[in-house]
Amino acid sequence: MENTPKTVEVLNDLIQINNDRADGFEKAAKDLSEENIDLKAVFEKLATGSRENVTELAGLVGRQGEDPTVGNTILGTIHRAWIDIKASFGGDDRHSILEECERGEDAIKKAYREALSENELGEQIRTVLLKQQDGINASHDSIKALRDAHEAI
Repeated sequence: MENTPKTVEVLNDLIQINNDRADGFEKAAKDLSEENIDLKAVFEKLATGSRENVTELAGLVGRQGEDPTVGNTILGTIHRAWIDIKASFGGDDRHSILEECERGEDAIKKAYREALSENELGEQIRTVLLKQQDGINASHDSIKALRDAHEAI
């Protein structure tokens, strides 16, 4: 596996956005009202999936001879703060929760598309990212279906 600074940068960016995603779903699960408690298991599963992605990505960074990044992106931190502000003004209904989750899923989908557009990634890394992207796309579709089902009520 060829070590390039761009490869490590791409992997570390994905680590951060997966950390953002996991933290966001964990926060959403913790903050759910009783009427939306059915979403708790869904959000916890998605958070666990992102933590697993982070572990896998960190291993790839380590194989590049580098240390994986830790923490979150600035935008992810700002997004969670925005969710807190919105909730404090009554935006904690099911539709708002799912809408914000879908917005987060849109961001991580974009990050994976951009990462996979990099030509310097080796085949092993590309294979891992494509597998993770498939899981994220399926999660996005699930969140969107839950949101759409709520709109239909």
